[in-house]
Amino acid sequence: MAVAAPPTRRNAPLALPGLGRALVQAGMLDQQAAEAIFQRAEDQRTSFIAELTGSGALSAYDLAHKVSEAFSTPLIDLDAAAPQKLPKDLLDAKVCAELRVLALSKRGNRLMVATADPSDQAAAERIKFASGLQVDWVIAEYDKLSRWVDMLAKSTAEVLDFMVGDDVLLDEFAADGLSDGPTSNSEVDDAPVVKFLQKMLVDAIGMRASDLHFEPFEHQYRVRFRIDGELREVANPPVAIKDKLASRIKVISKLDISEKRIPQDGRMKMSFGKDRAVDFRVSTLPTLFGEKIVIRILDSNSAKLGIDALGYEPEEKERLLKAIARPYGMVLVTGPTGSGKTVSLYTCLNLLNKPGVNIATAEDPSEINMPGINQVNVNEKAGLTFAAALKSFLRQDPDIIMVGEIRDLETADISIKAAQTGHLVLSTLHTNDAPATLTRLRNMGIAPFNIASSVILITAQRLARRLCVACKEPAELPESAYLDAGFESHELDGSWVSYRPVGCSACNNGFKGRVGIYEVMPISEDIQRIILREGSALEIGEQARQEGVRSLRQSGLHKVKLGLTSLEEVVAVTNE
Repeated sequence: MAVAAPPTRRNAPLALPGLGRALVQAGMLDQQAAEAIFQRAEDQRTSFIAELTGSGALSAYDLAHKVSEAFSTPLIDLDAAAPQKLPKDLLDAKVCAELRVLALSKRGNRLMVATADPSDQAAAERIKFASGLQVDWVIAEYDKLSRWVDMLAKSTAEVLDFMVGDDVLLDEFAADGLSDGPTSNSEVDDAPVVKFLQKMLVDAIGMRASDLHFEPFEHQYRVRFRIDGELREVANPPVAIKDKLASRIKVISKLDISEKRIPQDGRMKMSFGKDRAVDFRVSTLPTLFGEKIVIRILDSNSAKLGIDALGYEPEEKERLLKAIARPYGMVLVTGPTGSGKTVSLYTCLNLLNKPGVNIATAEDPSEINMPGINQVNVNEKAGLTFAAALKSFLRQDPDIIMVGEIRDLETADISIKAAQTGHLVLSTLHTNDAPATLTRLRNMGIAPFNIASSVILITAQRLARRLCVACKEPAELPESAYLDAGFESHELDGSWVSYRPVGCSACNNGFKGRVGIYEVMPISEDIQRIILREGSALEIGEQARQEGVRSLRQSGLHKVKLGLTSLEEVVAVTNE
């Protein structure tokens, strides 16, 4: 049914646009209604289609379907399209905004363009002139099309300003982090990018994240935080900022902003007033669509929390303190990347750091700054390897030596000899558990008698997510689940309750923080005998169990009984 004509100020017929004539011919509008709408559009200097849909004469949905039918032109639903996949360089955003069109794709010399008015030949000619391509129309609903055009017309700076807000101050980076960088370089003088980076760093610290991941893809740029061991997506800034953001991070990390073909490593610092500064370790990696950047938050305060904060059980804590109190020998901490080995070592060093003790560390790189300790960053390109640093340490009259990681036979051999000649040596290895560490040293080429005479304690560790005390609730699991996880039948006596995560506003899906799971294995005389006869890790592990050493799984199950973490979390982070 045709829409009745609203009052009009003119009696003479108007030259309706092609869309108006098509709607009149289709019976969607009568002549007078079309002329009145066109007249209002002329008076208000808007388009006929904007006035038509805005006045309520026709809905954008009905109009799009009728126009598609009348002009035999395909209809597209823009809600199903992905904005990041739209071509950015085929048609100028100003042209799109003025003509209310959207470039969708290019095939050969033809450009597919979404419009609500395919009768506008002037628009087609202008698009052809601007792009150098022939125009193929597709119909879109006018309201959706307008939203898309307005969104894409916004500049990258406007998008970033909207994401950041007004609560981030500039110039929060400490002066020493900028001293050698070309800070006036036009490539990085972009206030929105600077504010966005600082907001991400501030947010990451506030959310207790350990790492920030800036990841470029073909049509997307993703920022993720690692919180309590899990990566969580927090932002999707415009892809256009990837190069400026990478350059900004490189400048304040004292990296080469012109080198984008090889990985680079650096550090930066951010100050929070006069009393607090946070260090960051930066790693760049060239990928298919730009440089992925990972920033590790280095919290020096984590090593000063004390050994009780790490989650050692009383007997485990006693074994560790007894070992590091000895004047010489080797203490090894093992576990995968991100299991808290460095924090454990520095907690021990913090206990040993006294005016009468000479402590030297070699790391790649040094993550935690601790006054009173001589810290060295290895530089393999310059020839300063772990082994070279250790040789120099032995000429520096050390009492305690910490080696970031034993990676090869030479480093292992020097560390063993240092432990045998009156020095306490602390280091890390990448093995699954404590017994496997001893066989790993043997496989590296260390003689069994050297291992038995130098290693005094091995700690294997994992980090499990800690249940939120505000929302955790008792878990209703079948008895078989506990038995399969490693509990003995007599332990399921009802004297304790296991809990499961729920989730609330104060936590991360039911978890808040992490708790350590430890296998603290002193090297007893019986274990030394097994080492000397080149026994297997299974034999060493069995002997350790007889001596009361909990395996990682058993230690984790004990944390379940204490209500600190969930059964599923322990099963996920430990092997059995």
